[in-house]
Amino acid sequence: MTIHERPGVYSSYDTSTVISSGGSGRTVGLVAVRSEGETGKLCTLNRYEDAAATFGETENLTKLVQILFRNGAAKVLAVPVSGQEDYQEAFDLLATEEEIAVMVCDSTELTVQQALRQSVCDASEARRERIAVVGGAQDEDVEALVQRAQDINSERVVLIAPGDDTGLVACAVAGAIAGESDPAVPLGGAELKGLEGMEARYADTEIDTLVRGGVSPLENVGGIVSVVRGVTTRTKTGEAEDATWRELTTIRIVDDVIPTIRNSLRARFRRSKNTEQTRGAIRSQVVLELENKLAREIITGYDQVTVQADAENPTVCLVEFTFTVAHGLNQIWLSAHITV
Repeated sequence: MTIHERPGVYSSYDTSTVISSGGSGRTVGLVAVRSEGETGKLCTLNRYEDAAATFGETENLTKLVQILFRNGAAKVLAVPVSGQEDYQEAFDLLATEEEIAVMVCDSTELTVQQALRQSVCDASEARRERIAVVGGAQDEDVEALVQRAQDINSERVVLIAPGDDTGLVACAVAGAIAGESDPAVPLGGAELKGLEGMEARYADTEIDTLVRGGVSPLENVGGIVSVVRGVTTRTKTGEAEDATWRELTTIRIVDDVIPTIRNSLRARFRRSKNTEQTRGAIRSQVVLELENKLAREIITGYDQVTVQADAENPTVCLVEFTFTVAHGLNQIWLSAHITV
């Protein structure tokens, strides 16, 4: 854990895969090209009309904002750019915003998407947890999409297939994620608005390849576009295959539980003594928050809640606990035994 001198509540986490065992939308940060007008400035948008008035109704950027709102975003913080060279500065501008839960950009350039990955990871380490949604190029096949996911390889980045060169698909998914209040509910099956004309159909074997390769596929059935399964691009740890962070719900639950506890402790123990009595109260508050997450089925259990003073620094209180994330229901298997 990084050591800071500023008083506050800090956090870190790790996770492991179990090997064997018996409306309340959020804010989205958007970076996209604007063909005409001022760029490089952060614009706060609370509705589609704000975007139309700011950027013009015919701008693709305005359409991206519209699809974000249609799919569940509560607010959009948009930074228009003029070209590929401006994305990094726009990401830096949004990195300091506290309320952003999801980031999205319209670029299909891998280097830009990797820069976005670094931005969300740095912001999350600075206690501004967020994830990013990106899309592949419109003509990319399954193998190219899987390779793109491997080149990103982050539990904080979602790659959508099929891709498109306008950013509409990525924005639809970003809006759906922002609009879901329960982090344990899987993204699979979520209907996406504003993509009615999109052709999206993969064979089962292609879907298997995409999901295992860290790509979230979409499909169009009866004119309704929906997410087949929501996964992250994190498929490896180092050079080893690792499915620990594959499900999107895992990082969303982590980003729900830890900030909730951190903010609760910050609000209640801003000016407190590091005494046994205070540490007991801290432990009680942590247990209270975990019980709430357990009751809401965001986690399925917790254990080993300990609070103690740091032996090397008497002004530091160490809080440790473990919890198990709730898993989404992706499949139901029927087995029929028939008697004739």
